Amino acid sequence: MKPPDVLVLGVGGTLGEAWLSGFLAGAGQQGDIDFRQSAHFVGTSAGSIVAARLAAGRPPRRPAGPTAAGLAWQASPAALSPTRTAVERLARFPLGNPLSAVGAALRAARPGRALARAVLLARLPPGRIPLDDLSARIAALGPRFDGRLRVVAVDARTGHRVVFGAPDAPDAEVPDAVAASCAVPGLFRPVRIGGRDYVDGGVWSPANLDVAPVRPGTRVLCLVPTAALSAGDRIAVRALGHSWRAAVAVEAAGARRRGARVTIIGPDAGSSAAMGADLMDASRRDEVASAGFAQGMAAAASLAPLAGRAGHG
Repeated sequence: MKPPDVLVLGVGGTLGEAWLSGFLAGAGQQGDIDFRQSAHFVGTSAGSIVAARLAAGRPPRRPAGPTAAGLAWQASPAALSPTRTAVERLARFPLGNPLSAVGAALRAARPGRALARAVLLARLPPGRIPLDDLSARIAALGPRFDGRLRVVAVDARTGHRVVFGAPDAPDAEVPDAVAASCAVPGLFRPVRIGGRDYVDGGVWSPANLDVAPVRPGTRVLCLVPTAALSAGDRIAVRALGHSWRAAVAVEAAGARRRGARVTIIGPDAGSSAAMGADLMDASRRDEVASAGFAQGMAAAASLAPLAGRAGHG
């Protein structure tokens, strides 16, 4: 089968990266789909790691036992243990009613969204863990911005979204852009590019599907790891998960109005159970990757109309 024209890969921490990789590997094997051949990739945070790998011509990593290679959040347990997960930080952010503030920021018009995020970022404690190791791992893959890859980050001072790799984006190398896209505020150190500091693109949207280059007939597959949070048992995290799902739905509706054929997939029950609510828990990575692989294999048949057979529209 032909791959989708545009592959949009969303945020999700260590376990989101594992699920994305597992799902694509399973769907690719079962459906004989080479996702490396998609015309465009849009990656945010964990999704930017997988997108950069595909754009560099590397296949999605299959579940294969314990390994740290390619993880976005490869920090020592001692460094991560005192911190809450990224979504909990956002959900409990002390800005009046935190969930209302985050939800309003997600639903507001673009100028308001940037202002809300600038205020939020200014009041979060500074992140201290560097992402140099991640940048080095991405560099080893050899990706480059050649018009296919788009990596989303947020300007830490202005709150504006920046899509590295897009025609009007600031100059950047892929490893730096991916590290910036993964720099969870309050946890990881912002990444400096061109004299400005950038943080996780998930601060703007969990998928940023609305920056996907589409036209009538474009086939888009959007994978959203954070959809698993909507079924969690923590009220704050579950509420944020629902807000993020709503944001993706709005972005998908916009793409469909432009004539795109959009399919959105999140973790199924098995993958969600494996992921839990702590998306940084690297000890569950293999379990999540295996669950994602199984889900991808099961979903391959449903992707056939989206992918299409080789040699046909």
